[in-house]
Amino acid sequence: MTAHETLQVRVVKKTAEAEGIASFELARVDGAALPPFSAGSHIDVHLPNGITRQYSLCNASHESHRYRIAVLRDAASRGGSTAMHDSVQQGDVLTISTPRNHFALHPAQHTLLLAGGIGVTPLLCMADRLARTGARFTLHYCTRSPARTAFAAEIAASPLAAHVCFHHDDGAPDQKLDLPAVLAAAGDGDKRLYVCGPAGFIDHVVNTAKAQGWPQDRIHLEYFAAPVQDTAGDQGFEVRIASTGKTYAVAPDVSVVEALRGHGIDILTSCEQGVCGTCLTRVLEGEVDHRDMYLTDEEKAGNEQFMPCCSRARSKLLVLDL
Repeated sequence: MTAHETLQVRVVKKTAEAEGIASFELARVDGAALPPFSAGSHIDVHLPNGITRQYSLCNASHESHRYRIAVLRDAASRGGSTAMHDSVQQGDVLTISTPRNHFALHPAQHTLLLAGGIGVTPLLCMADRLARTGARFTLHYCTRSPARTAFAAEIAASPLAAHVCFHHDDGAPDQKLDLPAVLAAAGDGDKRLYVCGPAGFIDHVVNTAKAQGWPQDRIHLEYFAAPVQDTAGDQGFEVRIASTGKTYAVAPDVSVVEALRGHGIDILTSCEQGVCGTCLTRVLEGEVDHRDMYLTDEEKAGNEQFMPCCSRARSKLLVLDL
């Protein structure tokens, strides 16, 4: 459940795009134009099994007749990707949110896009937008193999082809991504880096870029899932609701959201991994143990808000603006 406006859409096309990857083309049930969106946007999809997941829009941002998303079947799925692949079929009606964007494009003299696997989805939309505006950019698309490379034929047949470099783990050495060289080739001018994919891929790109002197505010990233946290040392703590003054215990193996839900206090959530930002909550007192992938380092240091779906407390008490 989210606080965003919802729409009823029909799956007008479901396509196998690559090994383990399916795309879904969505159109409004009432035939009206879809709300506009910008490159980098995503939607919440309410799935038949009752859970909600976020998927990036990968079609051109000027289109109003459809939204297109692509989903990788994940062996470690918490129910989202398997539901999309197995339960959602062409002709089905789904509830989705209106688009929102936490991964927006910013003007730059040169834009570098780095995609790891299914992380190509928001970057495809960005690449289309950059190409249509005549901007200077390059997309490096890294996958395990050609068979696992979604939209490869579509890219090759489009104006994007001249801007896209494919890199496959099982390919020849000379086509593999030379990340330090790619980052250095962007030069020292007005440049921006966008990276999306598995957490390990993102961390490698970001750490290499920082080591080369890329400014933090020129590096933009979006995780699809949070990395596994080490919870062995987790301790219990308390949260106080500012509006009522009531205090509740949060056990070591329970999230703030779960603890409060047990007392009838429901915080809106979606991903429940600290990726989407839906449950963002203001902190009035106490020190947060941030574990999300949504807030910036500066926002985390400010200690004014946190993600109660995954983050915890370093102090004995957190006072929340609820």
